[in-house]
Amino acid sequence: MSAFFVTSSGTDVGKTFVTAGLLRTYQNQNRIAHAVKPVLSGFDPAKIEESDTGILLAAMKQDATMKNVEVITPWRFTAPLSPDMAARQEGSSLDFEAVVDFSRRAIDDHSTLLIEGVGGVMAPLTETHTVLDWMEALGVRTLLVVGSYLGAISHALTALKVVQSHGFQVAAIVVSESADSTVPFEETLNSISHFAGNVPCVAVPRAPEAHAPAFENLIEVLDTNELS
Repeated sequence: MSAFFVTSSGTDVGKTFVTAGLLRTYQNQNRIAHAVKPVLSGFDPAKIEESDTGILLAAMKQDATMKNVEVITPWRFTAPLSPDMAARQEGSSLDFEAVVDFSRRAIDDHSTLLIEGVGGVMAPLTETHTVLDWMEALGVRTLLVVGSYLGAISHALTALKVVQSHGFQVAAIVVSESADSTVPFEETLNSISHFAGNVPCVAVPRAPEAHAPAFENLIEVLDTNELS
């Protein structure tokens, strides 16, 4: 059984893009993989296909229906804010233990599972818990997705330091090329890789023709990591 928690150095750096890319590549290799995104902010039920959950459903070749949304994303908030803030706006709260229990059941139910987090590694979930607490409760390997924009190197290495300081095994750092970045992608990748030590770094360029080989490389890294 393989389970990975997909987290990131911040919001909108490519967690869903990477998770969906992995799902499609597993399928192309005739391997069964599943994904859940238990918590989602900024959800509009009239635009399911455009949501992170809708993208994951499409990658798993499932229809973008509310029934399917509810299966992989039980906690949804309208405001595009951290879950604790979004919940307060709606007069509700997020039950941390329920999120953990849902995630554990998903791990038990699937041979290969990608658990996509929300926001960055230190994003607040509740008044007292962050995404990092969620990761600690599950104890599965981490897939850290980062960008290549100006400042991304510091953000990436800070997130890596936080994750490693709590004893997590980082299976790989995925450097997803940021749109309109003023920084050369290859130099950003090399710098993050240099300071990341023995943690593998995998590049995902923006060019569509580069996606298939990038995700094939990433899966090879994850498979090797599992055997080591």
